[in-house]
Amino acid sequence: MKIYLDNAATTKVDEKVLKAMQPYFDQDYGNASSLHLAGNSAKNALEKSRKIIAKSLRAKISEIYFTSGGTESNNFALKGLFWKNYPNKDQIITTKIEHDCILKTCEWLKTQGAKIIYLDIDKQGFIDLKQLENLITDKTFLVSIIHGNNEIGTIQNLEAIGKICKQKNVLFHTDACQSFTKTPINVKKMNLDLVTINSHKIHGPKGVGALYIKNGIKIIPLFHGGGHEKKLRSGTENIPGIVGFAKAVEITKSKEIKKIQELRDKLIKGILEKIPNTELNGPTGNLRLANNINISFNNIEGESIGGYLENAGIFVSTGSACMSNTLESSHVLKAINLPPLKANSSIRISLSKFTTEKQIDYVLEKLQDIVKKLRKLSPVK
Repeated sequence: MKIYLDNAATTKVDEKVLKAMQPYFDQDYGNASSLHLAGNSAKNALEKSRKIIAKSLRAKISEIYFTSGGTESNNFALKGLFWKNYPNKDQIITTKIEHDCILKTCEWLKTQGAKIIYLDIDKQGFIDLKQLENLITDKTFLVSIIHGNNEIGTIQNLEAIGKICKQKNVLFHTDACQSFTKTPINVKKMNLDLVTINSHKIHGPKGVGALYIKNGIKIIPLFHGGGHEKKLRSGTENIPGIVGFAKAVEITKSKEIKKIQELRDKLIKGILEKIPNTELNGPTGNLRLANNINISFNNIEGESIGGYLENAGIFVSTGSACMSNTLESSHVLKAINLPPLKANSSIRISLSKFTTEKQIDYVLEKLQDIVKKLRKLSPVK
């Protein structure tokens, strides 16, 4: 039995998505910028996809710009706005638990003259709204806060954050790659100015994403070339990928999200009740991403647990996929002040709509055996 439970890293492409993409590889393969019929067919598919994704965010069709994924969209948002606002405004406010592509972009922007302010978070990963309000100055041009954290599943209150940003007249960007389609996003209600989303976390293809940019916002493009995407993102559009992205959005059902949430809660409850000396990292219930579980097993290495689970045909992660090839402790777990021993004993389990109750039962059974075995071997008691 093979059980894939690393869906926060990437997901299986849905068969309906594959079917929707297929014609744009070998039949309607024209360039959307070409003026002939083949180009028009590709252009129509592009704009239909843009409409589907705009609707999912309660945005206007003209506010969706396709990119190669979440990393590009986040770089585009932060760098593009910095270049547009510097030197009159130079301050970005973000958090200590952002995805690496935000944190590393901020570190690079510091070398260009940006000032980066990192908000504190509590033990469940939530920001302090009052601290945010107090830190915004007339030099702040952007607040960028992740919506659903990729490691501990914390869902920030975007509506409350957006209200503060609107009152303070600063732009508000969120990285919603993990939360998109799993929890509602309404750009108007939440006062969002920019939103990063991608495809491969929601059973779409890799290598495609989008950036929502509210109409009227001035931003400098990352890429210069043929002037695609209203001159803000040059490069021939990835029509098969974009069509697949839109199809993945279109077929997402709320009942599937509810089922994932129920299985998540079942596994959390089973681990905490049946395996002693375990702790859930992050919040519970609707404040947590529907598919996210992060558990510290205390006194045994998360890497060892992951290795034994893999031998049993179960694939999980010891942190975000971008950092799992290093031996460094998770910056997210450090930020919530988890002691190194507990941080290094954690694993992340992330479910999908293809996860079954039978698989959850099997994982729980294997985990109990593995943890018992590793604790006998552990020098730390």
